[in-house]
Amino acid sequence: MIPLSAVNHYLFCPRRAALIHVEGIFEDNEHTIRGEIAHEHADLPGYEIAKGVTLMRALPVWSERLGLSGKCDIVEAGLDPTPNSEIRNPKWLRPVEYKKGKRRQFENDDAQLCAQALCLEEMFGIVVDRGAIFHAASKRRREVEFTAELRQLTENAIAELHRLIEQAQVPAAVFKPACEECSLFEICLPKMTSAPSSLQRAARRLFEI
Repeated sequence: MIPLSAVNHYLFCPRRAALIHVEGIFEDNEHTIRGEIAHEHADLPGYEIAKGVTLMRALPVWSERLGLSGKCDIVEAGLDPTPNSEIRNPKWLRPVEYKKGKRRQFENDDAQLCAQALCLEEMFGIVVDRGAIFHAASKRRREVEFTAELRQLTENAIAELHRLIEQAQVPAAVFKPACEECSLFEICLPKMTSAPSSLQRAARRLFEI
């Protein structure tokens, strides 16, 4: 099983995904800490009912078919809670993911949410056709439809991620502006590791005895 968050990591940057999930390297920065703060309420397990909709927090989900596991921040369900708080025969389900930033669409965020939906579909045997991302900085919600294209993108990313982890290799860096916001920037060194081969050879000589 690979964690749901790895899907986001992979689509943001395969090298970041490998550093975290193959090499076991992770560092916090301002962005990761702000993300943890945004998740604080959603990470507390439990449920509540608001306007006739049951909201389940920190719901564990998994997919045997895709080899995925993790937690949904929030799952909205069209049902009433049973006396023992179990979920039985939901009419509909919608995963909701919390993100720290302003309301903007990112492919990796949508795919992570779609991966949650695929897990819910396998667990409950119903179609999950949409979900939402709540952007903490702007306190706005963005609806996400799980189209055939998004589902294909998500399943392809999951398959590629499994291969990456099985091969246990870290891809070469490809520097882009978003790299400087990554918490692994100082470890990955994308400006150096994506440089021309002559510069890479010079860098390696620094560590030769």
